Amino acid sequence: MAQKATVYSGQGFSLRGEKDRFVLPAKLRNPLAEASGERTLCVSKHDRWPCLTGFGKDRVDTFEDLLDELEDKAIARGDMAFDRELKSAALYTFTPTNFDASGRFNLSSTLFELGDIGDALYFHGIGQIITIWNPEVLLAQGPEFAQMQAYCRQEMAAANAKGKGK
Repeated sequence: MAQKATVYSGQGFSLRGEKDRFVLPAKLRNPLAEASGERTLCVSKHDRWPCLTGFGKDRVDTFEDLLDELEDKAIARGDMAFDRELKSAALYTFTPTNFDASGRFNLSSTLFELGDIGDALYFHGIGQIITIWNPEVLLAQGPEFAQMQAYCRQEMAAANAKGKGK
């Protein structure tokens, strides 16, 4: 059994800066770097929500156990349509994205497209993943996202206030 992946909690906001870089907030990047000793954020498309997800390389070590569990549950409920390879493709299709000591990183053009990314990102740690949102897309979601939306508005306001102070 693989060890549990790092758990992420907290929020953050980043405007696209010079050289098209964003900044991963310290409260999310520090556990990521500490868990693996590397500054790598694995980024992929969320399987149900219109956002990206980020996680550390340590989470990849849990994928086979997760696939076994999903397959066992599918068999137990008589779901013969479970496609392990398709689920594997969803899990293992990610882009390792390096960040510097200050958390600055670039996203590939594919991730920009998949995440409908513009000039800002909102980060929200939700356990074993960090959701990475275009703030406009998050704010357009339904009431089930109300808590994330409130934090997003707060983080955006703080970033705008900081920008006006310059």
